[in-house]
Amino acid sequence: MSPSSPSSSSPSRRTLLAGAAGLVLAGTAGALGYELHNRGGTGSTSPGGGDAASAGDSGPVTQSGGYRFQRQSSPGRTVALDASGNQLAVFTDGARTVVLRGPSRTFSEPRTTDATVTTEAWVRLLPSEWKQGEEKSAWFAQWFPRTLNDTSPDVFAVAFEYSSAGAKDQYNAQGVRFAGTAHFGPRNPKVSGPLDFAYHAEQSDFYDYLGIPWTFPDGTQVQPEKARYGDVDCSGFQRLLWGYRMGMPMHNTDTTGVGLPRRAFAIAAYGPGVLLIPNTGTQATDLSVLQPGDLVFFGILKGQPDVIDHCGFYMGPDSNGRPRFYSSRSAANGPTMGDLAGHALLDGTDFYARGFRGARRL
Repeated sequence: MSPSSPSSSSPSRRTLLAGAAGLVLAGTAGALGYELHNRGGTGSTSPGGGDAASAGDSGPVTQSGGYRFQRQSSPGRTVALDASGNQLAVFTDGARTVVLRGPSRTFSEPRTTDATVTTEAWVRLLPSEWKQGEEKSAWFAQWFPRTLNDTSPDVFAVAFEYSSAGAKDQYNAQGVRFAGTAHFGPRNPKVSGPLDFAYHAEQSDFYDYLGIPWTFPDGTQVQPEKARYGDVDCSGFQRLLWGYRMGMPMHNTDTTGVGLPRRAFAIAAYGPGVLLIPNTGTQATDLSVLQPGDLVFFGILKGQPDVIDHCGFYMGPDSNGRPRFYSSRSAANGPTMGDLAGHALLDGTDFYARGFRGARRL
């Protein structure tokens, strides 16, 4: 069942920011929103967070279909350029995630943070994993110019359709609410502190949020729990976003398989795409490989620093120049870019930064 709506070089904070922070979308004070600015309004910043002209790991520039392309490494990727050498898109070998340059947007969540994220990055999924040389293919010649100018909801915009700070309900032709304010999970009676990591219980998957039974490609059938309707935990939210909404395959185990597995540790270890930062059991501090849309993973269980038990996706630097992520969290009781019970940041010494362990590009 599907909803009715449409489905580099080392990045620096300066280039990833894609301009100064903007205003909160009119009428959303106290809730959430994103503001769409004019295309190209922030100058020559690149969607993947790098400046191709200054990249030290860049190969020669080639041309195809009226665009220029350059190979870069670590990870292997193809960067699309305009005539002035500005990045238009970044395609990573072995991954379906593509970051394209589009109109600048400002994302905000005033209920939980004063920070905003302004970016020209539009994150979408390719029809299949990228391979070197695909820019010369017939499908790409049609897909790229169309997608480059597409302003329908991308991964970022779709994610905000579930914000715990308030999002409008949307229903498909079958009457299924496929978007709207999501919560993390039922109240956990064993935990008394509302800011505790487990105040709301885990184990709510995307089909619990939807309230519909689901059959996975291997024939496994699952039934939603009525008590979890409208709820989605951290990994369940990524499956709701990337799987149900964006069309990436899913399976329902914590081992290898086609598409997204169920839990955060399994997505980190066995998920599709490219492992960017492996989990070493200590805080990951080199963020240079990250680009918007990358999944980020955390080990925040007391006494088990090497165990991945939380995940989100990277948004890019916020209005304070800090690397911010978006995830479904217990304290916020659902998807958030905010700072309740720990700042949603990847650097520094705060709770989630200390627990940051790895990253994967789907």
